[in-house]
Amino acid sequence: APLVGEERLTDPEVAARAVQMMEEYVGHGFDAVMSLEIGGSNSIQPFMVASFTGLPVLDADTMGRAYPEAQMSSFAIGDLRPYPLTLADPRGVETVVSKVPTWKWMERVSRKICTEVGSTAATCKAPRTGREVKEWGILRTVSQAIGIGRAVHEARQSKQNPVQAVVDCEDGRILFEGKIVEVNRRTTEGFLRGSVELEGLEADKGHRMKLDFQNEFSIGWINEEPRVMVPDIITVLDSTTGEAIGTEAIRYGQRVQILVLRAPEIQTTPKGLEHVGPRAFGYDLDFESVFAEAGGT
Repeated sequence: APLVGEERLTDPEVAARAVQMMEEYVGHGFDAVMSLEIGGSNSIQPFMVASFTGLPVLDADTMGRAYPEAQMSSFAIGDLRPYPLTLADPRGVETVVSKVPTWKWMERVSRKICTEVGSTAATCKAPRTGREVKEWGILRTVSQAIGIGRAVHEARQSKQNPVQAVVDCEDGRILFEGKIVEVNRRTTEGFLRGSVELEGLEADKGHRMKLDFQNEFSIGWINEEPRVMVPDIITVLDSTTGEAIGTEAIRYGQRVQILVLRAPEIQTTPKGLEHVGPRAFGYDLDFESVFAEAGGT
């Protein structure tokens, strides 16, 4: 859970150990490592592993963002095999999940183990071939993340608007500007769940927005009408600095802008929406993209 990471970061040695366990289990070494998700702290774990093993890091991930559950990856959408999985924790607990019937079962089993050891652990997912990564991975997302960070940094250096810099860099949409007036947050079953409420500022003065989250933001209402939902990428940015604010760090009184970025194409297909659309998060809604409203593709 993200909130646990505020108290205990994953040790590089532990992340590397999870990979070494997988190499031992399958009986051969790996040529490279990659991230499950490019959003949040998990995006840097492959680099932590690389610093210990010397393996290169692929410019790719399986989500193009962060999602809370294993079956929400592009490899799951592609029906690739979900097992085996290795897990290591800072206390020396080591686990191999050798086989499960489905991706949802892998999520359930690995989440239960992680929760039992304190909700902080490193995992290595099922190994992939180069062909599988090329066909089902979401490519060049490391470069994309670096590009967004560079755009924000350059905007700050030149006294420009860093939020607008992200919009320009990614062809995003600013959906709402406001002040955080209420945060409801709890850690349960290995997830950080809750909601955030905002009062509008500037052009949005007099309006209210609510965001729900399960580790990451999943759906947003403006004046009680659903206006943005997964798989569109809902991002909360500090209005002044352009800093991304995660669900574990959002606080009362922050002035923020809600920015929406485009989902990877695979996630907006009928099969993709089964895995990452609103109903995958428990909302009985058909996906409507902010970009369709804006006349985008």
